[in-house]
Amino acid sequence: MAEKLYIDALREGLREEMQRDESVFLLGEDIGIYGGAFGVTRGLIDEFGEERVIDTPISEQAIVGMAVGAALSGMRPIAEIMFFDFLTLAMDQLINQGAKIRYMFGGKAKVPMVVRAPMGSGTGAAAQHSQSFPGVFAHFPGLKVVIPSTPYDVKGLIKAAIRDDNPVVFAEHKLLYRVKGEVPDEDYVLPLGKADVKRKGRDITIVAGSIMVIRALEAAKELEKEGIDVEVIDPRTLKPLDMRTIIDSVKKTGRVLIVEDDPMSFGWGAEVAAGIAGSEAFDYLDAPVKRLAGLDIPIPYNPNLERHAVPQVENIVEAVRELLR
Repeated sequence: MAEKLYIDALREGLREEMQRDESVFLLGEDIGIYGGAFGVTRGLIDEFGEERVIDTPISEQAIVGMAVGAALSGMRPIAEIMFFDFLTLAMDQLINQGAKIRYMFGGKAKVPMVVRAPMGSGTGAAAQHSQSFPGVFAHFPGLKVVIPSTPYDVKGLIKAAIRDDNPVVFAEHKLLYRVKGEVPDEDYVLPLGKADVKRKGRDITIVAGSIMVIRALEAAKELEKEGIDVEVIDPRTLKPLDMRTIIDSVKKTGRVLIVEDDPMSFGWGAEVAAGIAGSEAFDYLDAPVKRLAGLDIPIPYNPNLERHAVPQVENIVEAVRELLR
């Protein structure tokens, strides 16, 4: 199986779906000749032309609004927002329109669209270009939310998102674009709402999403040297959320640490913690559920402060040690 970068696997998934289905098209700022702010769509305009790779004016509200309208007309648009932060400018079109229409029309209308956007800190892009808040969108009925962590997952999940008949928010952490991993050349689709056990273990469960999956796996290697066997669960989609896989893991290990990139307050980790507390896994816990998340501050520009604002490998290692004391 060939090794590919996350960004190349993502582009491959987009290309394959555009080849498979002529109703699939891309729209966004500078996604044509320039290839997008991070190069995800580079080269696709040469293959599919300007009618299927559409450069738009700088208006996130217009981009998402056009995607909603196109989806209602039988197309399958994929809207790229240059930075996840700017999705706030399109909230009305996405939440009050796209997410509601299928319900309000009694299922007679569907909105098969994907909104892709790079999120997260670690690039020195400061407070307005570094946020992670996919959990915000998981709050709203009608939206599905995907946070892929590996090249294999991002290809299979983008294809699933494109084929879904509901609006999907697809959150790509910027630091993952250069991560390499094994990716099949053939067509495959991963189901939305199915978590993945990234590492099997017996002593403690770490539930981590997006970039935190990579850091949790690094932490697990460090802890292995101390004889601590960590299981790492990647939800892969926040909505639908696969609590069954998480609960089964917690029943096995008796301890759980939830690690997220988002700010702590009202983050998706609280939803996971509540799901564990309300399940049969509660009776198996040997320690309280612990959460590790971003600080409740805007992301700083200073690189040392920026690093301190979200969990790092050493923070995960220390949190696991505390849970096992």
